[in-house]
Amino acid sequence: VQLQASGGGLVQAGGSLRLSCAAAGRTFGSDAMGWFRQAPGKEREFVGVINWSSGHTYYADSVKGRFTISRDNAKNTVYLQMNSLKPEDTAVYYCAVDPLQLVPSSRIWDYDYWGQGTQVTVSS
Repeated sequence: VQLQASGGGLVQAGGSLRLSCAAAGRTFGSDAMGWFRQAPGKEREFVGVINWSSGHTYYADSVKGRFTISRDNAKNTVYLQMNSLKPEDTAVYYCAVDPLQLVPSSRIWDYDYWGQGTQVTVSS
């Protein structure tokens, strides 16, 4: 599975960005596509996840109400819409695939495939 994340950039606090993660090499069924982020000097943390078949989403408390994950089945692409961005959202954002996710998972080790990451910088 190849994952290509894109859409990062520099934005002012309060602004919005939409990240994309295009997947190739797999037909998704019970998979889940998660988003994680890692700020300098910090551990990678869970942002949110979408179940590919049901479309059910689950978010970290820190982004709930500001971030939205959606998918386009035809394009094999998942999106992370980020609104009301804060400086503390600055990080490298990664998409990842869990091939079999029956319940939403925020655990890094459940995800087998990872994209290369895209930098998001929010200025104050």
